[in-house]
Amino acid sequence: MFRNILKKGRRLAGLGSLVAALTLAAPAMAQDKEPIVFGGSIPLSGVFAFAGIHIHAGLTDYTDWINSQGGINGRPVQYVMEDTAYEVDRSVAAFKKISGSHSPATYYGDSTGFMKTIASELNSQGDTLMSGASFATALTDNEQYPYQFIPGPSYSQMFGIILEYIADQGKDGEMPTVAFVYSDTEFGKDPIENGKARAAELGIEVVEDIVTKPGSVDVSAEVLKLRRVRPDFVVFHGYVLSPINEFMVQMRQMGLDTQFMGTFWSSDKLIIDKMGADADGYMGVMPYNYYDSEESGPMLDALRAQAEKSDPEAGYRPTGYMQAWFNAMVWTEVVKRTLDAGKELTADNMAASLASIEDWDTGGIIGIPVTVKDMSFPVGRIWRVNAEAGRYEPVSDWIHLD
Repeated sequence: MFRNILKKGRRLAGLGSLVAALTLAAPAMAQDKEPIVFGGSIPLSGVFAFAGIHIHAGLTDYTDWINSQGGINGRPVQYVMEDTAYEVDRSVAAFKKISGSHSPATYYGDSTGFMKTIASELNSQGDTLMSGASFATALTDNEQYPYQFIPGPSYSQMFGIILEYIADQGKDGEMPTVAFVYSDTEFGKDPIENGKARAAELGIEVVEDIVTKPGSVDVSAEVLKLRRVRPDFVVFHGYVLSPINEFMVQMRQMGLDTQFMGTFWSSDKLIIDKMGADADGYMGVMPYNYYDSEESGPMLDALRAQAEKSDPEAGYRPTGYMQAWFNAMVWTEVVKRTLDAGKELTADNMAASLASIEDWDTGGIIGIPVTVKDMSFPVGRIWRVNAEAGRYEPVSDWIHLD
């Protein structure tokens, strides 16, 4: 079911269709051509603003970059967004406003709640393809969400990648044990049942299942439960930081040698910044190369150059920036394939173009060629915190789920 593909720091051999088409030359855009609009409900304020500002920067920088390369088939790209404060009602209002005035071909949704809420309207309009911040497993249901996709693996697929890595750590015929710790939210519960089923298939015993409130809470009772079962790995999901830090510090103080892992939104530098040396050894699954990784490639190099050009003082770009850039890359690829086929930019045609993506070279954003499956890109790599160096470093090959 899985195939591991080795990629250790070397540059991808060939340019992908997007990079090849857009970086070999940068023709001037025809000013009289109708722009292709990228729309977005972006949380520049509210509880998700810490990510929203970087998502906005990634989409803005990509738009500037693609236009410097001649746009898409000579047509300029226009990025139009509204601040939503991470509120579903405001996101819906933003979508209606932008759709009414700009007819976006593609759209960035700021949350799972918004993307589920807007699905009926999106399906009836039939002229916009949507992706965004969510990796919710539900969005891989092509019957209910035919015009939405995930810009990476779903949360269930992330658990599959993590469990594949854990299975590879077994010694002398013995599989490691694992505990799942997750928030009492839709986000937190999303991959748990699928994760348990996949663990059983791999012969990995799930020795504890702990659900907590999100955020900073007293986890001393839960830590005692974990001390009793002494799992080899704890996989966290449904958090950004707290209470991951509390679990890690308390369990290490008890002398447990458990290894700690998390999914996308809890695998950025925030955990290093907040925990310092205590973050050392924490591992996360990431579908993209980190901004400060040693990896390279034509698109990854272009991303870094554009980021430096737009804000030389900003330094490191978080994972939200990388995710936003990749969203826009996929939109560009989908729009280009649709136009190259001589078809109109309808949601049906763009969804078909998305589904046609196979062995796509992303120019180093992802370290191996990727193939769309179930409206997602089921690929990732396990990275471990090197606290002294202040960054994540790869500890696995790229894992692409079949």
